[in-house]
Amino acid sequence: VQLVESGGGLVQPGGSLRLSCAASGFTLSSYAMSWYRQAPGKQRELVAVILWSGGTNYADSVKGRFTMSRDNAKNTVYLQMNSLRPDDTAVYYCNAFVRRDYWGQGTQVTVSS
Repeated sequence: VQLVESGGGLVQPGGSLRLSCAASGFTLSSYAMSWYRQAPGKQRELVAVILWSGGTNYADSVKGRFTMSRDNAKNTVYLQMNSLRPDDTAVYYCNAFVRRDYWGQGTQVTVSS
């Protein structure tokens, strides 16, 4: 199992980014996939989940701004982030539970003017 994130970067407040997580070694449509983030000095927190059924759940802090989706043909999940705020600055991690937790290497998102 391998997860590879991409798409992070520096963006101004109010801007948008789309993160990608390419999975290999398993079929992600059969499992729940999650995005987490960790800001400096803070604990890692759950941002969004997409269930095997396609249903999604979001942290209150990102509801209405972030959208998680899945492309089964590409075995990839995405996190579309709009109306970004400075407090969204963090390293974002992709997670899958396939008999145990697997994590990607993380991608840095910095929201700053």
